[in-house]
Amino acid sequence: MSQRIALIPAAGHGSRFGTATPKQYQLLHGQPLLAHTINVLCGCADIDRVVVVISPGDEWFDSYSWPQAKLEVLRAGGASRAQSVANGLAALAADEDDWVLVHDAARCCLSPAALQRLLDEVGDDAIGGILAQPVADTVKLGKVGRIADTVPRDNLWLAQTPQMFRAGLLADALQDAANPAITDEASAIELLGHAPRLVAGEAQNFKVTWPGDLALAAAILAARQA
Repeated sequence: MSQRIALIPAAGHGSRFGTATPKQYQLLHGQPLLAHTINVLCGCADIDRVVVVISPGDEWFDSYSWPQAKLEVLRAGGASRAQSVANGLAALAADEDDWVLVHDAARCCLSPAALQRLLDEVGDDAIGGILAQPVADTVKLGKVGRIADTVPRDNLWLAQTPQMFRAGLLADALQDAANPAITDEASAIELLGHAPRLVAGEAQNFKVTWPGDLALAAAILAARQA
């Protein structure tokens, strides 16, 4: 029977966050942000393994306690997210039919309900799928600080994670992980000519990018514990 493996690329520094400590190690309710991401994945009974891919030179991970039994760590991070995922896949020793759910380290507010919805709706899909949200706002195309056009938002979606694909297919898609056209796992699968499934995500499953985002993440997590 195929396994379900959550893979968290966490080798980046988060240059837009603007701090000396990578954003995945910023404290949130007394724990590093990464711990909240790990906890929701480890807490899902339908996920067999949770693997974090960190930089070989990571100076922070070993400073914290990570008690989850499912957790594995690979010091195989690359120069980009795609390369970290590709390196992680190569080190996993996963079967080709195993499902791999790649999840951003900085999406620490993933809810158990959204995660379960992805697992249930992708199921045995021939390709795989991702969490995503339909675009609700009016979208403007900018040029030199001015609006150049208004882009129709019909059929536009904002990609989230986890992104769930078979290990063999994903490894094939990431053979050229340095390709700048690969911005997430779904785009790599698309370059092979496939069309991944879209599964409804949630606005709370946002990616912490700027320092101010920590306050929003803290409020979301506090509300869930209330």
